[in-house]
Amino acid sequence: MYEHIAEAVKKPDLIALQPDLVCLRFETMKIYSALGAVRHLLESGVVKPGDTLIDSSSGIYAQALALACHRYGMKCHIVGSTTVDRTLRVQLEILGVTLEQVRPSKNLRLDQELRVRRIAEILEENPSYHWMRQYHDSIHYYGYREVAEAIDQQTLSGPLTLVGGVGSGASTGAIATYLREAGRDVSLVGVQPFGSVTFGSEHVSDPDMIIAGIGSAIEFENVRHKLYDRIHWVNFDCALSGAVELLRTSGIFAGLSTGAAYLTTLWERRRDSSRTHVFIAADTGHRYVESAYAKHAEAQDIDTLKPHEITALEELRHPWSTTSWPDLCASGES
Repeated sequence: MYEHIAEAVKKPDLIALQPDLVCLRFETMKIYSALGAVRHLLESGVVKPGDTLIDSSSGIYAQALALACHRYGMKCHIVGSTTVDRTLRVQLEILGVTLEQVRPSKNLRLDQELRVRRIAEILEENPSYHWMRQYHDSIHYYGYREVAEAIDQQTLSGPLTLVGGVGSGASTGAIATYLREAGRDVSLVGVQPFGSVTFGSEHVSDPDMIIAGIGSAIEFENVRHKLYDRIHWVNFDCALSGAVELLRTSGIFAGLSTGAAYLTTLWERRRDSSRTHVFIAADTGHRYVESAYAKHAEAQDIDTLKPHEITALEELRHPWSTTSWPDLCASGES
């Protein structure tokens, strides 16, 4: 029996689509990160029950931090982007969260800069607030140790490939780190949208991309680039096609980052069938129903899709590109 809903909701499901193909399916992944971070802050005396925690969010982290604050008796203040939809807004309101949304912007960099700027203003007015800094503070790694242990215990022994969207960097980076510390041979594959500065694709735009939570227009310190073995850049059409195919063949209803990760995983599995491949489904597909899933008739046959292998960032192109990240770094491109 769980003491709080956050403890129950955080638990992922490991779903074997094939013996060597596993989906790590979360209802909302960042609850692990938020719970671990808040617990650490309380145990170390940085904050105390009743204090106010503040951060910026495109949606998923807002719900996670709200539940973590509810669990530990904290107050929560979120500066959100316009991707925080009505369903989440109502939940946050009932949970007692103070939510501010910045003005609408089609420019991701401007949206993120507006949010960070507003947080700075709030902290100046309320110096007792604690800024969680989900994009930069390594405490967001701590909660994922338990996830890594579950993967290690429940998957086939031997080499493992972990595939997931890279937003703040905490989930993929932490899980891979803890698995490697446990002695597993882990290849880490990161998935990015075009237009993100995180792995150097800011010069290739994708105006249709609406994946919330991965990629960035500003640098995130929690992304430890040296942890990643391969990077895939996937556009909206490919992500949609992967998500629709995953739902059709497995019944798993997940977000667009999962569609991109699933497509990527199938490609990586064809490249090396000697490894167990685990891909992360960070959230459900509900907020993508109108913007993506309603267009399921436009989804492409994923068997016809293949990535463009690049050796320099200047070679990046739609709809899908990939590279060995260490090799690219060695060539001086990153």
